[in-house]
Amino acid sequence: MDTVWMNEGKCKDLSPTIFFPSDGVGVQAAQRICAECPVSQACLRYALEERVDHGVWGGKSERERRRILRRMRSSRPVGV
Repeated sequence: MDTVWMNEGKCKDLSPTIFFPSDGVGVQAAQRICAECPVSQACLRYALEERVDHGVWGGKSERERRRILRRMRSSRPVGV
C-alpha cells in the first residue's frame, strides 16, 4: 500500500488524538480538518481497503465507513 500521500495530509503535523475522538463533537472537528485536506480521498480509500476500524479517515467516521463498505459489498455482481 502506497502511503506517500500521508506526507501531504493536513493532519501530518496535528495530534493523532484529534482523529480518534471519543464523541460526536470531536468527530465533527476532525471532519472539518479533513474537508480541507488535499489527500482526503486517498486517506478514505486507504481506510476502506485496510478495514481501519477506529478514527476519522478521509473525513468519514467509523460508522460512515462501515456504511460505505456495506454498500460496496451489496453492489458487487454475484460470484465476484
